[in-house]
Amino acid sequence: MYRRAGDGIEIFLTHPGGPFWKNKDDGAWTFPKGEYVEPEEPLAAARREFTEETEFSLSGEPIDLGTVKQKGGKHVRLYAFEGDCDADAIRSNSFETEWPPRSGRYMTFPEVDRAGWFTPDAARRKLLASQVEFVDRLLTLVAE
Repeated sequence: MYRRAGDGIEIFLTHPGGPFWKNKDDGAWTFPKGEYVEPEEPLAAARREFTEETEFSLSGEPIDLGTVKQKGGKHVRLYAFEGDCDADAIRSNSFETEWPPRSGRYMTFPEVDRAGWFTPDAARRKLLASQVEFVDRLLTLVAE
């Protein structure tokens, strides 16, 4: 999601929940996203994942920002939507993981623990390195 702000835009990012990401900030944020299995369409999955991670719905025409390959080999396809929401009011789905590792104890954590609106420069700093390219793609397409 992006919104117009002054002469530019702000970009909505989420911070992953869970103990691994707890004390990480710059280089740790991401766009709301998730996996899908065919026959689900990528755009339908993007809308679903955004809602699961924030409890907000997307409307309007999507901008297809294409695909990037992350460091671990996963391909991420992203769609942008113009909109607005209260980043402090997100409610995320959760996941269960063994914590601490090899302890036999399982704990539940939110998939997203916080969200925020960022200028493009700040978003580049906050994002996982592999997703920074999406900021430049969005800026190019919004300017057109």
